[in-house]
Amino acid sequence: MINGHCDKKFIKIYEIFSDQLASGHELGCSVAIEYEGNEVANLFGGYANTSKSKIWKENTLVNVWSVTKAVTGICITRIINDGLLDVNKNVNYYWPEYDGNKIDTKVIDILTHRAGMFGFKNGFPDCKWTDWDIFVKTLESQAPYHAPGLSQGYHALTFAWLVGELFRRAEGRMVGDYFRDEIAKPYNLDFHIGLPEDQHNRCADISFKRFDNLKPPLEFIKYIPNIFLFNDLKNLKQSIISKDFIQAFNGELFNTYDPNSSNWRKSQVPSANGHGTASSLAKLFGILATGCERDNIKLFDISTLDEATDIKTSGPDTVLFGSKLNFGYCFMLNGNERNRVNFAPVMKKNTFGHAGIGGAVAFGDLDKKIGYSFVCNKQQKPANLYKTSNLLTEALYKIID
Repeated sequence: MINGHCDKKFIKIYEIFSDQLASGHELGCSVAIEYEGNEVANLFGGYANTSKSKIWKENTLVNVWSVTKAVTGICITRIINDGLLDVNKNVNYYWPEYDGNKIDTKVIDILTHRAGMFGFKNGFPDCKWTDWDIFVKTLESQAPYHAPGLSQGYHALTFAWLVGELFRRAEGRMVGDYFRDEIAKPYNLDFHIGLPEDQHNRCADISFKRFDNLKPPLEFIKYIPNIFLFNDLKNLKQSIISKDFIQAFNGELFNTYDPNSSNWRKSQVPSANGHGTASSLAKLFGILATGCERDNIKLFDISTLDEATDIKTSGPDTVLFGSKLNFGYCFMLNGNERNRVNFAPVMKKNTFGHAGIGGAVAFGDLDKKIGYSFVCNKQQKPANLYKTSNLLTEALYKIID
Protein backbone atom coordinates (compact mmCIF):
# COMPACT_ATOMS: atom_id res chain seq x y z
CA MET A 1 0.00 0.00 0.00
CA ILE A 2 1.31 3.43 -0.99
CA ASN A 3 0.80 6.36 1.34
CA GLY A 4 1.66 10.04 1.20
CA HIS A 5 0.92 12.55 -1.53
CA CYS A 6 1.93 13.34 -5.08
CA ASP A 7 0.87 16.33 -7.20
CA LYS A 8 -1.02 15.37 -10.36
CA LYS A 9 1.74 16.69 -12.59
CA PHE A 10 4.10 14.15 -11.02
CA ILE A 11 1.77 11.13 -11.23
CA LYS A 12 4.43 9.17 -13.16
CA ILE A 13 6.54 9.24 -9.99
CA TYR A 14 3.69 7.56 -8.12
CA GLU A 15 3.30 4.91 -10.84
CA ILE A 16 7.00 3.98 -10.90
CA PHE A 17 7.22 3.95 -7.11
CA SER A 18 4.15 1.72 -6.86
CA ASP A 19 5.43 -0.67 -9.55
CA GLN A 20 8.81 -1.12 -7.85
CA LEU A 21 7.12 -2.10 -4.60
CA ALA A 22 4.45 -4.29 -6.21
CA SER A 23 7.07 -6.22 -8.18
CA GLY A 24 9.02 -7.01 -5.03
CA HIS A 25 12.09 -5.18 -6.26
CA GLU A 26 11.84 -2.99 -3.17
CA LEU A 27 10.90 -4.18 0.32
CA GLY A 28 10.15 -0.78 1.81
CA CYS A 29 11.04 2.68 0.56
CA SER A 30 10.19 6.35 0.28
CA VAL A 31 10.69 9.07 -2.31
CA ALA A 32 10.32 12.81 -1.78
CA ILE A 33 10.74 15.71 -4.19
CA GLU A 34 10.87 19.45 -3.71
CA TYR A 35 10.44 21.59 -6.82
CA GLU A 36 10.93 25.34 -6.72
CA GLY A 37 10.65 25.33 -2.94
CA ASN A 38 7.47 23.22 -2.72
CA GLU A 39 7.11 19.57 -1.79
CA VAL A 40 5.43 17.97 -4.83
CA ALA A 41 5.80 14.35 -3.75
CA ASN A 42 6.28 12.46 -0.50
CA LEU A 43 5.49 8.78 -0.99
CA PHE A 44 6.22 5.84 1.29
CA GLY A 45 5.19 2.22 1.35
CA GLY A 46 6.14 -1.41 1.81
CA TYR A 47 7.65 -2.94 4.89
CA ALA A 48 10.22 -1.84 7.45
CA ASN A 49 11.46 -5.37 8.18
CA THR A 50 12.09 -8.60 6.27
CA SER A 51 9.31 -10.50 8.07
CA LYS A 52 6.86 -7.91 6.67
CA SER A 53 5.30 -7.40 10.07
CA LYS A 54 6.21 -3.71 10.29
CA ILE A 55 4.67 -1.20 7.87
CA TRP A 56 6.80 1.63 6.49
CA LYS A 57 5.32 4.84 7.91
CA GLU A 58 5.80 8.51 7.20
CA ASN A 59 8.18 8.84 10.16
CA THR A 60 10.12 5.63 9.47
CA LEU A 61 13.87 6.24 9.60
CA VAL A 62 16.38 4.29 7.54
CA ASN A 63 20.16 4.12 7.23
CA VAL A 64 21.11 5.91 4.00
CA TRP A 65 24.76 4.79 3.94
CA SER A 66 27.01 7.14 1.93
CA VAL A 67 24.28 9.70 1.35
CA THR A 68 25.52 10.68 4.82
CA LYS A 69 28.68 12.03 3.16
CA ALA A 70 26.67 14.78 1.46
CA VAL A 71 25.06 15.80 4.76
CA THR A 72 28.54 15.91 6.28
CA GLY A 73 29.57 17.96 3.25
CA ILE A 74 26.88 20.52 4.07
CA CYS A 75 28.31 20.85 7.59
CA ILE A 76 31.82 21.21 6.16
CA THR A 77 30.64 23.85 3.69
CA ARG A 78 29.08 25.82 6.52
CA ILE A 79 32.24 26.00 8.61
CA ILE A 80 34.22 26.93 5.49
CA ASN A 81 31.72 29.73 4.98
CA ASP A 82 32.19 30.79 8.61
CA GLY A 83 35.97 30.94 8.22
CA LEU A 84 36.70 28.02 10.55
CA LEU A 85 38.26 25.78 7.91
CA ASP A 86 40.65 26.63 5.09
CA VAL A 87 40.80 23.92 2.42
CA ASN A 88 44.30 24.99 1.32
CA LYS A 89 45.94 24.51 4.71
CA ASN A 90 47.69 21.32 5.73
CA VAL A 91 45.56 18.97 7.79
CA ASN A 92 48.03 19.07 10.68
CA TYR A 93 47.41 22.80 11.08
CA TYR A 94 44.10 21.77 12.67
CA TRP A 95 45.03 18.21 13.68
CA PRO A 96 48.70 18.14 14.79
CA GLU A 97 48.76 14.37 15.38
CA TYR A 98 48.03 13.76 11.70
CA ASP A 99 51.69 13.82 10.75
CA GLY A 100 54.54 11.53 9.67
CA ASN A 101 54.50 10.75 5.96
CA LYS A 102 51.03 12.33 5.78
CA ILE A 103 52.37 15.71 6.82
CA ASP A 104 51.81 17.30 3.40
CA THR A 105 48.15 16.27 3.22
CA LYS A 106 45.92 19.26 2.51
CA VAL A 107 42.41 19.70 3.87
CA ILE A 108 41.12 19.58 0.30
CA ASP A 109 42.74 16.15 -0.15
CA ILE A 110 40.65 14.69 2.65
CA LEU A 111 37.45 16.33 1.39
CA THR A 112 37.93 14.99 -2.16
CA HIS A 113 39.06 11.37 -1.58
CA ARG A 114 42.66 12.18 -2.47
CA ALA A 115 44.29 11.52 0.92
CA GLY A 116 45.35 7.95 0.07
CA MET A 117 43.83 6.69 3.33
CA PHE A 118 40.89 4.64 2.04
CA GLY A 119 41.42 1.57 4.24
CA PHE A 120 42.91 0.20 7.45
CA LYS A 121 46.30 -1.33 6.67
CA ASN A 122 46.48 -3.48 9.78
CA GLY A 123 42.90 -4.68 9.70
CA PHE A 124 39.74 -3.11 10.98
CA PRO A 125 40.10 -1.87 14.59
CA ASP A 126 38.78 -4.32 17.19
CA CYS A 127 36.37 -1.95 18.89
CA LYS A 128 32.80 -0.68 18.93
CA TRP A 129 31.47 1.87 16.47
CA THR A 130 31.15 4.31 19.34
CA ASP A 131 34.91 4.15 20.05
CA TRP A 132 35.71 7.28 18.05
CA ASP A 133 39.19 7.86 19.47
CA ILE A 134 40.37 4.35 18.59
CA PHE A 135 39.47 4.83 14.92
CA VAL A 136 41.13 8.25 14.89
CA LYS A 137 44.37 7.06 16.50
CA THR A 138 44.53 4.09 14.13
CA LEU A 139 44.44 6.42 11.14
CA GLU A 140 46.86 8.87 12.76
CA SER A 141 49.51 6.17 13.04
CA GLN A 142 48.99 4.74 9.55
CA ALA A 143 50.91 5.55 6.40
CA PRO A 144 48.83 6.32 3.29
CA TYR A 145 48.42 3.77 0.51
CA HIS A 146 49.31 6.43 -2.06
CA ALA A 147 50.98 9.82 -1.78
CA PRO A 148 48.37 12.38 -0.67
CA GLY A 149 46.94 14.59 -3.38
CA LEU A 150 48.19 12.59 -6.36
CA SER A 151 45.29 10.21 -7.03
CA GLN A 152 41.60 9.76 -6.28
CA GLY A 153 40.55 6.70 -4.27
CA TYR A 154 37.08 6.60 -2.75
CA HIS A 155 37.27 6.66 1.06
CA ALA A 156 34.11 4.65 1.64
CA LEU A 157 34.32 4.32 5.41
CA THR A 158 37.52 6.00 6.63
CA PHE A 159 36.04 9.29 5.40
CA ALA A 160 34.05 9.22 8.66
CA TRP A 161 37.01 9.68 10.97
CA LEU A 162 39.21 11.68 8.60
CA VAL A 163 36.62 14.33 7.75
CA GLY A 164 34.88 13.94 11.10
CA GLU A 165 37.99 14.51 13.21
CA LEU A 166 39.11 17.37 10.99
CA PHE A 167 35.67 18.93 11.52
CA ARG A 168 35.86 18.38 15.29
CA ARG A 169 39.30 20.00 15.52
CA ALA A 170 38.18 23.02 13.49
CA GLU A 171 34.69 23.58 14.95
CA GLY A 172 34.80 21.88 18.36
CA ARG A 173 31.82 19.55 17.99
CA MET A 174 31.21 16.18 16.39
CA VAL A 175 29.58 16.38 12.96
CA GLY A 176 26.37 14.73 14.21
CA ASP A 177 26.04 17.11 17.15
CA TYR A 178 26.68 20.14 14.95
CA PHE A 179 24.17 19.01 12.35
CA ARG A 180 21.51 18.42 15.03
CA ASP A 181 22.00 21.80 16.70
CA GLU A 182 22.74 24.08 13.75
CA ILE A 183 20.78 22.56 10.86
CA ALA A 184 18.31 19.80 11.79
CA LYS A 185 16.58 21.62 14.65
CA PRO A 186 16.28 25.06 12.98
CA TYR A 187 14.88 23.54 9.78
CA ASN A 188 12.87 20.79 11.51
CA LEU A 189 14.67 17.95 9.70
CA ASP A 190 14.23 14.34 10.78
CA PHE A 191 17.77 13.24 9.97
CA HIS A 192 20.44 12.07 12.41
CA ILE A 193 24.12 11.17 12.47
CA GLY A 194 24.10 9.36 15.80
CA LEU A 195 20.50 8.34 16.45
CA PRO A 196 19.26 8.58 20.06
CA GLU A 197 18.37 5.16 21.43
CA ASP A 198 14.79 6.20 22.17
CA GLN A 199 14.31 6.67 18.41
CA HIS A 200 15.60 3.26 17.33
CA ASN A 201 12.09 1.81 17.30
CA ARG A 202 11.32 4.01 14.28
CA CYS A 203 14.10 2.46 12.18
CA ALA A 204 13.51 0.21 9.21
CA ASP A 205 15.70 -2.87 9.36
CA ILE A 206 18.21 -3.13 6.53
CA SER A 207 18.08 -6.27 4.40
CA PHE A 208 21.85 -6.33 4.00
CA LYS A 209 23.73 -8.65 1.64
CA ARG A 210 26.94 -10.12 2.98
CA PHE A 211 30.09 -9.80 0.90
CA ASP A 212 31.36 -13.35 1.08
CA ASN A 213 33.73 -13.12 -1.85
CA LEU A 214 34.70 -9.61 -2.83
CA LYS A 215 36.05 -9.65 -6.37
CA PRO A 216 36.42 -6.82 -8.87
CA PRO A 217 34.69 -7.07 -12.28
CA LEU A 218 36.58 -8.34 -15.34
CA GLU A 219 39.51 -9.50 -13.21
CA PHE A 220 41.03 -11.29 -16.21
CA ILE A 221 41.80 -7.89 -17.75
CA LYS A 222 44.95 -7.60 -15.64
CA TYR A 223 46.59 -10.13 -17.98
CA ILE A 224 45.90 -8.12 -21.16
CA PRO A 225 48.73 -5.85 -22.40
CA ASN A 226 47.94 -2.13 -22.27
CA ILE A 227 48.45 -1.78 -26.02
CA PHE A 228 45.15 -3.61 -26.55
CA LEU A 229 43.15 -1.56 -24.05
CA PHE A 230 41.29 1.76 -24.25
CA ASN A 231 42.09 4.29 -21.51
CA ASP A 232 39.06 3.37 -19.38
CA LEU A 233 40.08 -0.29 -19.43
CA LYS A 234 43.66 0.64 -18.61
CA ASN A 235 42.36 2.46 -15.54
CA LEU A 236 40.27 -0.57 -14.60
CA LYS A 237 43.30 -2.82 -14.99
CA GLN A 238 45.46 -0.60 -12.78
CA SER A 239 42.75 -0.52 -10.12
CA ILE A 240 42.52 -4.32 -10.09
CA ILE A 241 46.29 -4.73 -9.85
CA SER A 242 46.53 -2.24 -6.98
CA LYS A 243 43.79 -4.06 -5.00
CA ASP A 244 42.63 -0.71 -3.66
CA PHE A 245 39.00 -1.84 -3.82
CA ILE A 246 39.74 -4.80 -1.55
CA GLN A 247 41.47 -2.49 0.93
CA ALA A 248 38.62 0.03 1.00
CA PHE A 249 35.75 -2.48 1.07
CA ASN A 250 37.26 -4.90 3.55
CA GLY A 251 35.30 -8.16 3.37
CA GLU A 252 35.97 -8.98 7.01
CA LEU A 253 34.44 -5.67 8.04
CA PHE A 254 31.32 -5.98 5.93
CA ASN A 255 30.70 -9.54 7.08
CA THR A 256 31.04 -9.02 10.82
CA TYR A 257 28.87 -6.05 11.69
CA ASP A 258 25.14 -5.60 11.94
CA PRO A 259 23.70 -2.40 10.41
CA ASN A 260 20.55 -2.98 12.48
CA SER A 261 22.39 -3.03 15.80
CA SER A 262 21.90 -0.40 18.48
CA ASN A 263 25.64 0.32 18.55
CA TRP A 264 25.70 1.16 14.84
CA ARG A 265 22.60 3.33 15.00
CA LYS A 266 23.65 5.40 18.02
CA SER A 267 27.26 5.90 16.92
CA GLN A 268 28.47 8.78 14.78
CA VAL A 269 29.94 7.51 11.52
CA PRO A 270 29.59 10.58 9.27
CA SER A 271 30.48 8.64 6.13
CA ALA A 272 27.83 5.95 6.35
CA ASN A 273 25.30 5.80 9.18
CA GLY A 274 22.98 8.75 8.78
CA HIS A 275 19.37 7.78 9.54
CA GLY A 276 16.45 9.81 8.31
CA THR A 277 13.46 10.24 6.03
CA ALA A 278 13.34 10.98 2.32
CA SER A 279 11.21 14.05 2.98
CA SER A 280 13.84 15.61 5.26
CA LEU A 281 16.64 14.97 2.77
CA ALA A 282 14.57 16.38 -0.10
CA LYS A 283 13.83 19.45 2.00
CA LEU A 284 17.48 19.93 2.92
CA PHE A 285 18.64 19.75 -0.70
CA GLY A 286 15.65 21.81 -1.77
CA ILE A 287 16.78 24.58 0.57
CA LEU A 288 20.24 24.52 -1.01
CA ALA A 289 18.83 24.43 -4.55
CA THR A 290 16.71 27.53 -3.96
CA GLY A 291 19.31 29.86 -2.49
CA CYS A 292 20.51 28.27 0.78
CA GLU A 293 17.89 30.04 2.87
CA ARG A 294 14.39 29.32 4.18
CA ASP A 295 12.16 30.76 6.88
CA ASN A 296 14.70 33.57 7.30
CA ILE A 297 17.36 31.04 8.29
CA LYS A 298 20.44 31.10 6.08
CA LEU A 299 22.70 28.05 5.77
CA PHE A 300 25.57 29.81 4.01
CA ASP A 301 26.32 32.06 1.05
CA ILE A 302 25.37 30.73 -2.37
CA SER A 303 28.91 31.55 -3.50
CA THR A 304 30.25 29.12 -0.89
CA LEU A 305 27.93 26.40 -2.21
CA ASP A 306 29.14 27.14 -5.74
CA GLU A 307 32.72 26.63 -4.57
CA ALA A 308 31.88 23.43 -2.67
CA THR A 309 30.04 21.93 -5.64
CA ASP A 310 32.61 22.85 -8.26
CA ILE A 311 34.35 19.75 -9.60
CA LYS A 312 37.64 19.30 -7.73
CA THR A 313 38.52 15.78 -8.87
CA SER A 314 37.23 13.44 -11.59
CA GLY A 315 39.22 10.26 -11.24
CA PRO A 316 40.18 7.81 -12.45
CA ASP A 317 39.24 6.43 -9.05
CA THR A 318 41.72 3.75 -7.97
CA VAL A 319 39.21 2.19 -5.55
CA LEU A 320 36.15 2.22 -7.81
CA PHE A 321 37.81 0.44 -10.73
CA GLY A 322 39.06 3.52 -12.53
CA SER A 323 35.64 5.19 -12.64
CA LYS A 324 35.58 8.85 -13.62
CA LEU A 325 33.44 10.08 -10.76
CA ASN A 326 33.25 13.79 -9.98
CA PHE A 327 33.61 15.11 -6.43
CA GLY A 328 33.56 18.52 -4.79
CA TYR A 329 33.92 19.11 -1.06
CA CYS A 330 32.47 15.73 0.03
CA PHE A 331 29.69 15.96 -2.59
CA MET A 332 29.29 13.56 -5.50
CA LEU A 333 28.64 15.77 -8.51
CA ASN A 334 27.05 15.78 -11.95
CA GLY A 335 28.53 13.96 -14.89
CA ASN A 336 27.62 10.39 -13.98
CA GLU A 337 24.99 10.06 -16.71
CA ARG A 338 27.59 8.33 -18.83
CA ASN A 339 27.77 5.46 -16.36
CA ARG A 340 25.81 2.34 -17.16
CA VAL A 341 22.21 2.61 -15.99
CA ASN A 342 21.51 1.09 -12.53
CA PHE A 343 25.16 0.52 -11.58
CA ALA A 344 25.63 4.19 -10.70
CA PRO A 345 23.08 6.87 -9.84
CA VAL A 346 22.02 9.17 -12.65
CA MET A 347 23.35 12.65 -11.85
CA LYS A 348 22.17 15.39 -14.18
CA LYS A 349 23.98 18.62 -14.99
CA ASN A 350 24.49 20.94 -12.00
CA THR A 351 23.41 18.35 -9.44
CA PHE A 352 25.21 17.69 -6.18
CA GLY A 353 24.55 15.10 -3.50
CA HIS A 354 25.52 11.48 -2.94
CA ALA A 355 24.44 7.89 -3.31
CA GLY A 356 24.63 5.04 -0.80
CA ILE A 357 25.55 1.39 -1.28
CA GLY A 358 22.06 0.36 -0.18
CA GLY A 359 20.43 2.15 -3.14
CA ALA A 360 19.62 5.48 -1.48
CA VAL A 361 20.19 8.73 -3.40
CA ALA A 362 19.78 12.40 -2.49
CA PHE A 363 20.69 15.47 -4.51
CA GLY A 364 19.96 19.09 -5.25
CA ASP A 365 19.74 20.69 -8.69
CA LEU A 366 20.65 24.37 -8.82
CA ASP A 367 19.31 24.89 -12.35
CA LYS A 368 15.95 23.17 -11.92
CA LYS A 369 15.57 24.05 -8.22
CA ILE A 370 15.04 20.44 -7.22
CA GLY A 371 15.56 18.68 -3.91
CA TYR A 372 15.30 14.91 -4.34
CA SER A 373 15.68 11.83 -2.18
CA PHE A 374 14.96 8.13 -2.50
CA VAL A 375 15.63 5.83 0.48
CA CYS A 376 15.09 2.09 0.90
CA ASN A 377 15.94 -0.90 3.07
CA LYS A 378 16.60 -3.71 0.56
CA GLN A 379 20.10 -3.74 -0.83
CA GLN A 380 20.14 -4.82 -4.46
CA LYS A 381 22.78 -6.64 -6.47
CA PRO A 382 25.32 -4.25 -8.01
CA ALA A 383 23.74 -4.34 -11.48
CA ASN A 384 20.45 -3.06 -10.06
CA LEU A 385 21.72 -1.00 -7.17
CA TYR A 386 20.13 2.28 -8.29
CA LYS A 387 17.42 0.94 -10.60
CA THR A 388 14.47 2.45 -8.73
CA SER A 389 16.08 5.83 -8.15
CA ASN A 390 17.25 6.07 -11.76
CA LEU A 391 13.75 5.32 -13.05
CA LEU A 392 12.34 7.99 -10.75
CA THR A 393 15.01 10.53 -11.67
CA GLU A 394 14.56 10.03 -15.40
CA ALA A 395 10.80 10.42 -15.05
CA LEU A 396 11.20 13.55 -12.92
CA TYR A 397 13.32 15.33 -15.52
CA LYS A 398 10.98 14.39 -18.34
CA ILE A 399 8.13 15.98 -16.37
CA ILE A 400 9.84 19.30 -15.69
CA ASP A 401 11.91 19.71 -18.88
